[in-house]
Amino acid sequence: MSIDYSGQIPNNVNLADNRRLRRALEQWQPGFLRWWCELGPHGFQAADVYLRTAISVDAEGWATFGYVKMPDYRWGIFLAEAEPGRTIGFGQHKGEPVWQEVPGEHRGTLRRLIVTQGDTEPASVEQQRHLGATAPSLYDLRNLFQVNVEEARHLWAMVYLLQAYFGRDGREEAEALLERHSGSSDHPRILGAFNEPTPDWLSFFMFTYFTDRDGKYQLASLAESGFDPLARTCRFMLTEEAHHMFVGEMGVARVVARTCELAKKYGIDRVCEYGGIELPIIQRYLNFHYSVSLDLFGSELSTNAANYFSAGLKGRFRETEHPDDHLLTDQTYLLLRADGERLLEGRESALLAINEMLRDEYIRDSARGVARWNKIIRDAGLDFELRLPHRGFNRRIGEFSGLWITPGGEIISEESWRANEGGWLPTSGDREFVKSLMKPAFHPGEFAGWVAPPARGINHQPLDFEYVKM
Repeated sequence: MSIDYSGQIPNNVNLADNRRLRRALEQWQPGFLRWWCELGPHGFQAADVYLRTAISVDAEGWATFGYVKMPDYRWGIFLAEAEPGRTIGFGQHKGEPVWQEVPGEHRGTLRRLIVTQGDTEPASVEQQRHLGATAPSLYDLRNLFQVNVEEARHLWAMVYLLQAYFGRDGREEAEALLERHSGSSDHPRILGAFNEPTPDWLSFFMFTYFTDRDGKYQLASLAESGFDPLARTCRFMLTEEAHHMFVGEMGVARVVARTCELAKKYGIDRVCEYGGIELPIIQRYLNFHYSVSLDLFGSELSTNAANYFSAGLKGRFRETEHPDDHLLTDQTYLLLRADGERLLEGRESALLAINEMLRDEYIRDSARGVARWNKIIRDAGLDFELRLPHRGFNRRIGEFSGLWITPGGEIISEESWRANEGGWLPTSGDREFVKSLMKPAFHPGEFAGWVAPPARGINHQPLDFEYVKM
């Protein structure tokens, strides 16, 4: 399914035949470009970057690579191919044809879902806008910019839905997506994790592994939606999201590999002396980013999530693979809840536990990458294991908010938790030390001393390829 690049806005939704929508998007485009130049990657807008650009949305190879200046990147609107005869797969409308227009009774709810997802996309670009100045290699710099331009394209995807299907309200919401800013005291982004700074590259790698993985599960659940334009939009976005998680997983793996190399050479307690990031610091960064990302799934029991499911608006991860009736009205789900000073497993309504089902999938998926990082450590012969902390650790939303739970899952007093916090979460000293390592490496083939080179280059290019022409 090819993409039309002949117009001002690349697309595969026949914008040429919809003059009203095309004009509305063309009026929004200058504001988007102002936002990109003001709050996108700082200091590199004139650089030629070796980026991939979508040329089709079919299952086969869909991208081309080449140099482009980021403000000239061909952002556009791309939907996955339609499935003939597709029906709604869950909820009260199960088996009915999918909707091609917004059902009137779900208009406000769908708009809120799209706006919340859309708000995360520019937020991550804003969080990462200063990272280019301290990139550990041209390879990493290029990967950062690829993530950034694709997050901005995901913003376009949500703006298209708002402008195409929600009239004046949608146009106003599209403008508001450019008015909120990550970390702003007056107009912050909607979700808390997207107001946190990304001050260094270890944070960036953790963010793209853990927080973008939350994005994978949110997009996958929206890709099941009975509102077909939303489902098709999210299915294509998932192809791009996979690269973002790859950047995170391989980034952390390379940090771990370099740490192990230094530990074997100089001793596990002397890694920092020789410009590496010791494993306990990596564990504390992991604890922070993982726990913040868990909050993005919402409360364990949620009437909102139940209503989204029952209405056919937002399903579960890989909904068709669940061996149940896809209605959940009479089913239960085992989950962990707080009962005073204890954490107890119990069965609750499966319909109310949709968020927790998604979080459980996320936890299992996150553990796979951690296992691969631990293999690097084991192969180096070091006695250390990275671990995902308990799901209740450092939580601000849901059953465990307000409780002081250790990474091992024990409820303790606030006083005791505060006394041990520096061993569990990054300290100011940790952050200052990691920041001190953030020196740019801008010569082709050069890599900073705290991270190992990747196993291979991008698109079969060598590691000393000039991925960004400064």
